[in-house]
Amino acid sequence: MYSRLMRLPRLLIVSLCLGLFGLSLFAPLPVAHAQGQVSPYTVTVPVKDTSDAQRDDAFGTALSQVMARVAGGQDLRTKAGYADALKAAPGMVQQYHYQRGTPAQGGISLQVIFDQGAVQRAVSQMGVASNAATKPPVLLLVRDEDGSVLTRDALAALAQTAATRGYSVVLADPSKVTDTPTVTNADPEQLVTLARQYKTGLILLGQLRSNNADWNLVSGGPQQRWSNTAADNGALLTDAGNALADRLGKQLNVIGAGNIDGKIWVSDVRSAMDYANLLGVLRADPMLHQVATLSAQGDGMLLSVKAGLPMTALAVSLTAGGRLLQGEAHSGADISLRWVH
Repeated sequence: MYSRLMRLPRLLIVSLCLGLFGLSLFAPLPVAHAQGQVSPYTVTVPVKDTSDAQRDDAFGTALSQVMARVAGGQDLRTKAGYADALKAAPGMVQQYHYQRGTPAQGGISLQVIFDQGAVQRAVSQMGVASNAATKPPVLLLVRDEDGSVLTRDALAALAQTAATRGYSVVLADPSKVTDTPTVTNADPEQLVTLARQYKTGLILLGQLRSNNADWNLVSGGPQQRWSNTAADNGALLTDAGNALADRLGKQLNVIGAGNIDGKIWVSDVRSAMDYANLLGVLRADPMLHQVATLSAQGDGMLLSVKAGLPMTALAVSLTAGGRLLQGEAHSGADISLRWVH
C-alpha cells in the first residue's frame, strides 16, 4: 500500500492538497522558509570627519535615501514636510557607528540605522504610502572588459546612485562566476539559480568597456536592454544607476486599479511543500485580493485571481522577491510564472 502511494502522480498529489485546503490559497498554512531581505532602514554614507556637524549632515543624507526606499523610489523632494524631516533626522536614528572606508573610497563612512516607525510616520505625513517591506534588493552582476565580475569597490558609484533613488543592492560573489548569465545570454536556468542564491528576482547584468557599457535588467517581465556612453567608468555607472531606478520605478510603482480578474499559470510546483510555500508568497502580496485554483496539470496549476494591479504589473510584483520568475506562456493564462525551489 505504501509503495503504491509513493507512485501517485504529481497531479493527483497536488489535487489531494488542493482538496485538503479547500481550493483556497488563503487558508492559514505555515510557510517553511522565510526570505531574507536587506533592511531598507540601514544605510552607509561617506563622511569627512567625526565632528558633530558632519555627523548630523550625514544623518540627513542617509535619511533621504531611506525615505526614498520606504516610498518605493518616489521623488519626495517636492513634498511638503520633506525639508523638516531631514532636519529631524538625528531624532530618528536608532543606532550609528563609524567605519573605515575602502582603499578606493578613502576616508571614513557612517552606518546609520533608523527607527522604522519614525521613518514611516515621516513619509506618511507627506501623503505617501510606505511599501519598503515589499521591495527586495537588486542583484548587480557586472563584468569588466576582461570578463571578470566587478567588486563592491568598483561598483560603488552605481550602488550609491541606486541607494539615493531608494533601491538597495546586493553584489554577485566574484569567486562564483561559473555558469552565470551575461548581458547577451541570460539563460532562464541561470537566472533561477541566481534568484535562489540571492533571494531576489531583480537582477541587473552589465558589461563595461572603454567609455561605454551594455545593460540588461531582469525584473519579472521582458528583459530590458540598453547601452550608455560616458567619459569614464564613474559616469557610466552613475548613469546606469539612474536608468535602473527609472525602469524599476515604472514597473514597481504602478497605481492600483481596483479589482482586476485574471488567470495565472505557475509551473514547477512539485510537492505539497512547494504548494504551501507558494501560498505564503501569494498571501504576502498586498495586491492579491483573491486566489482560487482552477486546474492542475503535471507540475503546474492554473489560478484565478482578483488583483489590485494589471496582470503585467502583478507579474513584476510577484517575481521581484525571487521565489517566482517569468515562465513560458501557457494557454488560457494572462501571465505565466515559474516557482523557484
